[in-house]
Amino acid sequence: MAKPDFSPEQLAALVAAVQKHVDTEYDVKLGRFEAESLIEFMAGTVGALHYNRGLHDAQALFARQVESLGDAIYQLERPVGS
Repeated sequence: MAKPDFSPEQLAALVAAVQKHVDTEYDVKLGRFEAESLIEFMAGTVGALHYNRGLHDAQALFARQVESLGDAIYQLERPVGS
């Protein structure tokens, strides 16, 4: 998977959140480079799982919408005289 492309603002916010979490939960101080490295690793591993899950969710939603559209079209059919 490609390297995540975060804006500088997004990366700064993520770095701050990771640093705070690791400090609070594990009493470990991470520098900016360590936090960025952890973010890259997690985005590359867990990010791919989330991305794939999003694709599957979108596919399921699309399938439901197509089925609903088919039902709506069926209801538009007119009776044919016997």
